[in-house]
Amino acid sequence: MSSLIKNFAKVGGATLLSRLLGFIRDVMLAATVGTGPVADAFVVAFRLPNLFRRLFAEGAFNSAFVPLFARKLEEEGQSGARQFAGEVGAGLLSVLLLITALAQIAMPLLVMVLAPGYGSEAEKFALTTLMARITFPYLIFMSLLAFVSGILNSLERFFMAAFAPVMLNVVMICVFAIIWILGDLSDRSTGIMLAWGVAVAGVVQLLLVLVDLRQVGFSIPLKRPRFTKGVKRLLVLGVPGVLAGGITQINVTVGTIIASLQESANSYLYYADRVYQLPLGVVGIAIGVVLLPSLTRQLRAGENEAALHAQNRSMEFALALTLPAALALLIIPDAIVAVLFQRGAFSGEAVAQTAAALRAFALGLPAFVLIKMLSPGYFAREDTKTPMHFAAASMVVNVGLSLALFPLLAHVGIAVATAVAGWVNAALLGVSLWRRGHFQLDAALLRRVPLLLLASTLMGGVVYFLEGALAAYLWQGVFAVRFAALMALVLAGVASFVLFVQLSGAVDLLGHMKRMLRR
Repeated sequence: MSSLIKNFAKVGGATLLSRLLGFIRDVMLAATVGTGPVADAFVVAFRLPNLFRRLFAEGAFNSAFVPLFARKLEEEGQSGARQFAGEVGAGLLSVLLLITALAQIAMPLLVMVLAPGYGSEAEKFALTTLMARITFPYLIFMSLLAFVSGILNSLERFFMAAFAPVMLNVVMICVFAIIWILGDLSDRSTGIMLAWGVAVAGVVQLLLVLVDLRQVGFSIPLKRPRFTKGVKRLLVLGVPGVLAGGITQINVTVGTIIASLQESANSYLYYADRVYQLPLGVVGIAIGVVLLPSLTRQLRAGENEAALHAQNRSMEFALALTLPAALALLIIPDAIVAVLFQRGAFSGEAVAQTAAALRAFALGLPAFVLIKMLSPGYFAREDTKTPMHFAAASMVVNVGLSLALFPLLAHVGIAVATAVAGWVNAALLGVSLWRRGHFQLDAALLRRVPLLLLASTLMGGVVYFLEGALAAYLWQGVFAVRFAALMALVLAGVASFVLFVQLSGAVDLLGHMKRMLRR
């Protein structure tokens, strides 16, 4: 268990750094372009390669590739694993190049499908199309990054794969600095520079993990694409994963299409998404990345009790960090958004609209993390079809609610639909694992979850009253004072949660600290 927590900390720490730098990046984006046409164009242009990346690479690829690669590593050693990696890498690269070539040709059509509301504004549509053409090769670099990261994670090398996304934010921060130095640029010039920043960042991220792979002493042989037995097995497992990923991306795409009908809606949703992605990234992604190879090894060794224990502690870890974060985002979203983004081109109206979306996303935050925690229970057993079916059910809920709520709640309705669909997906995954006997809540988790809920609620009360006391500092004055007030509010929330957790007995934090000091 200690190694599991250690790896959670490595991945979570690297992801936290990435998210913090991401905040700086988005603060600079908000100040530079606000929620205007360049911001809307950037959101869609950046979402296109990410849409295809998540469809063909990250979720679908890792869910199928990691268990198969781990089996090759165990049964045939590094030589067999290297052979398999070469076969898969060749096939993946050839598919990526074909998709990118077709996308470049059909880019105006893709933009029209993803953002039909932009069609009535010729300048905005043209800028979005140009930016999307520049950013789309990011798909190649990030998909290969996911491939190499899967190998590193299977070799129990987690840090560099988690650290690589930091470089996206570093490169983009440098691009914003250049834009500010150059002065008053046109919308077109600003958009082009942002797009090239994304493309360059993709190259930098891929180079980082390739260097780490070389340091491990693992090389991927260059091969021509062939339909081998290993590739066939990957397709058998991966196609349901691609379909599941496709279903998830349909949710994202439908949300983008609907939001394009409201001025600046895509920008509001983007900034709200960036805030709640901080706890989701630090906790959910860390658990998903570390738990899958860990469960795979335990189940292959017949250590079913150890696998159940790892799942229970992962859920405990997830809820202990996610419940208070979700409550904080529900209670003080306006203050968070205002301090982080309200300056330059980001107006008070943008703060109110973004905060409303953030509050809705917060309702689904625990569910989004639980999905990351529960999914490895299927993938480790080479079952990618069941999550696909559950993703399809959640898609129906998401699309239906988005269409029903948008006329009533505008962009907030899309965020509400996303949250509800997340809970549907998490519930289906959890209940199915329980029915199969692959996951059971142990006594420790059953005792601690209500106590964690109590501690989170009490913390929420502290944060609510403190926000009122600090209102003059949060909403007025220079940025340094406002940011310090927000950090004081956050730290007070963390301290009160830790205190309530200790007093309630949910977790013996003092006991853990004493044991750490002894060691």
